[in-house]
Amino acid sequence: MASGSERVFLFSSESVNEGHPDKLCDQVSDAVLDTCLREDPKSKVACETVTKDNMVMVAGEITTQAKIDYEKVVRAVVAEIGFDSYVDDLSSVDSKGLSDKTCEVLVRINKQSPDIA
Repeated sequence: MASGSERVFLFSSESVNEGHPDKLCDQVSDAVLDTCLREDPKSKVACETVTKDNMVMVAGEITTQAKIDYEKVVRAVVAEIGFDSYVDDLSSVDSKGLSDKTCEVLVRINKQSPDIA
C-alpha cells in the first residue's frame, strides 16, 4: 500500500513486429518528412499515414517549397519493406496484403494554415 507521499502509476507500452501496418505507416510518414526537409529545410510537416487492404493514404498539412511526388515516396517505402503481393482473398498464402505496384495511393495533403506555418 502506498503512503500519502508515494505516487502509484501504471506504465504500459505497445510493441509491434517488423512488417506490421503501424511500422509501415510510420516509415511512410518519416519518408515524406525526410523528402520535404531534404529539399526545403524550412518545411512544416504534419503528416499521417493509414493503410488497409492494398491501400495507403497520406494525409495532413504540409507547407514546403519542395516538389514532392507523394505516390513515388509511398511506393518506394512499400517496396523497400518488401510488400510486393496482394491477392484479394483472405485464404491466400501468396498475399502479403499490400503490393508496391498495385496498391491504391491516396494523397490528402493541404498547406498548413498561415496561423500555424
